[in-house]
Amino acid sequence: MNGKLVGGVIVLAALITGISIYYLQVYAFYVQLDPAAVDIRLTGIVSQEPQPILTDALQAIDSDSSPIRFRACFETGRSIAGLTEQFVVYDAADPLNAPDWFDCFDAAEVGEALIAGDAIAFLGEKNIHDGVDRVVAVFDDGRAFAWHQLNETYQD
Repeated sequence: MNGKLVGGVIVLAALITGISIYYLQVYAFYVQLDPAAVDIRLTGIVSQEPQPILTDALQAIDSDSSPIRFRACFETGRSIAGLTEQFVVYDAADPLNAPDWFDCFDAAEVGEALIAGDAIAFLGEKNIHDGVDRVVAVFDDGRAFAWHQLNETYQD
């Protein structure tokens, strides 16, 4: 009887720990940002300085626990042709997954569109955090997505 009790306690503790870790990773540290507080900028080719761009219907999340947890979805009235003439294209774009509950951001869709040429990635801001760049991908239809990713400082 004692072995069953000890085994049950171990299984229960493991279950509670697993649920806690899942909750902490997927929900606990993320906050939805106020669209008015999020400034999406792209780095200019000539100035090499980030410049604000027009955004509409912006949704964004972030977390203080990691500099690469930022994700945003929005629409821009700018064409890809106009953007490529004015802003730095980001060749090493690799969209990172967002939590499932932030359903406007689909990293697989964005990644496939970048590969197919249906979207172009731009350097939002270099070193927005130490070793982290903000990347913005813009689709032909005006949809746009932003995320943070490690830059060459921390890449192998």
